[in-house]
Amino acid sequence: MKANVLISQDLSCVGQVSMSVALPLLSAVDLRPDVLPTALLSTHTGGFGENTYLDLSSEMSRILQHWQTLELSFSAVYLGYLGLRPLEVILANINYLKTPGTLLLVDPVMADDGKLYKGFDADYVTQMKKLLKHATVATPNLTEAQLLLDEALTTSPVALDQAEQLLLRLVDRFSLDQALLTGIKSADKVIVVGYDHGKLWYEVRPRSAGNYFGTGDIFASVLLAGMLKGQDLRSATKIAMDFITLAIRLTPQPRDARFGVDYAAALPYLLEKL
Repeated sequence: MKANVLISQDLSCVGQVSMSVALPLLSAVDLRPDVLPTALLSTHTGGFGENTYLDLSSEMSRILQHWQTLELSFSAVYLGYLGLRPLEVILANINYLKTPGTLLLVDPVMADDGKLYKGFDADYVTQMKKLLKHATVATPNLTEAQLLLDEALTTSPVALDQAEQLLLRLVDRFSLDQALLTGIKSADKVIVVGYDHGKLWYEVRPRSAGNYFGTGDIFASVLLAGMLKGQDLRSATKIAMDFITLAIRLTPQPRDARFGVDYAAALPYLLEKL
C-alpha cells in the first residue's frame, strides 16, 4: 500500500515553490500525497511585488474536523511555509496529525540571509519553537536555526565547525533525533550538515550559478520522498542535493529565477534512485 503523505504549506499560484513542487514530486515517486493548504497567494513573496494573500486557517480547522470523523491518518506529515494562524491550527491538532508511527518533517520556513521573511515576526518564531519539539526531522537553514536558538543572526559563509556546533545546539535544545542544517554557502560550495541519532556528518556540493526560488522546497520534498522509500537520512540528503544540482544544470537559460527551477528534466534521475 502506498504511503500517504500530508503536505501542509501555502499554494502560490505563480512560481515553482511550496506545494507547487511538493505535490508533483511526491506523486512522481509513487507516494500518495494529501494536502492541507495554509494560504493562497497570487505569487510567492520573492520578487513579484505586492502579492495577494488569503489566509486559510479557518478552513484548515474545518478540514481537520472532517478528517477526524473519517479516522484518517498519515504515514508522514510535511510542514513548510505556514503563517502564524495556520501554525496555531497545526499546534492545536498536533496529536491528531502525528501518531506514534508518523514521520513529521518540519521545514521551518521563515527566514534567510540574516532576516525574517515578509509577514513573519517574533511571535511566529516562538510558535515555531513549540512545533519543532514534535518533529521527527527538522531542516532549518542557518538563519532559521539561529532564530530558533535566540542567537545573533549571521550570514554565510560560516566555518564548518561553527555550523556543526550550531546544529548540535539545536538538536539538544529541541531533543531531536534527526536534523539538517541546510544551505551553508561558501564562494563555490554549498554544504548541508546532518545529525542522525548521535552521528554528525556533512555533504558538500559545488555551488550552482544563480539563486533560484523554491530550491529549499524541492530539497525537503525529495528528502522526505527518499526517507519514505527506505533511504537513511544521509542517503536521502545526497539524493536531494544531487537532484537539485542536476535540475539547475538542466534548466534552460536564460530563465527568470523568480519562477524557480525547471526540475522536470531531472525526474528520470530521481525515479532511478527511488
